[in-house]
Amino acid sequence: MKFQEDNYYIEKVLAGDASSYASLVAKHKNLVFSIVLKVLNNREDAEEIAQDIFLKVYHSLKTFEKKSKFSTWLYRIAYNTAISKTRKKKMEFLPMEESVVSNYSTDEIQQNMHSLEENERQVLLERALKNLPDDDNLLITLFYKSENSIEDISYITGLSSSNVKVRLHRIRKRLHDEIQEMVKNA
Repeated sequence: MKFQEDNYYIEKVLAGDASSYASLVAKHKNLVFSIVLKVLNNREDAEEIAQDIFLKVYHSLKTFEKKSKFSTWLYRIAYNTAISKTRKKKMEFLPMEESVVSNYSTDEIQQNMHSLEENERQVLLERALKNLPDDDNLLITLFYKSENSIEDISYITGLSSSNVKVRLHRIRKRLHDEIQEMVKNA
């Protein structure tokens, strides 16, 4: 199904067409569920919380100020709701200098990955991703699969932009090392 821009549906809902909200739900339900599942690590709870999130967003739609994308606002609500559910203690991250992150070169990773067939690369990457902790997998999902910006991810997760960059850098390094180990042992 081809979807319209989010604002199209939002305007229709705010104008009284409640059925248009179903299109927003259909468009964003998979990523909302993924975010919640990665935080809660429990499928049944994630399904229930995802439904609660969409209900909460529907009732709060008139407060959406359009300062960010609707998806960013929605994913932030999903993340915060899931975190509130877990009541986990918040991890602290120390800020790092920008130069530490930008020193990283991906040439070696790309060179090694290009020596494999496309389907082999995909299988190795999927296996490596399954071994990531849920919060790291969430960052990768938000950045690469959903193509959110560093600023959007920072807003969604509550991490600073530099922490998001550092964590993505470390995750890519971990994925590279793990894939290299898989290739070596194959």
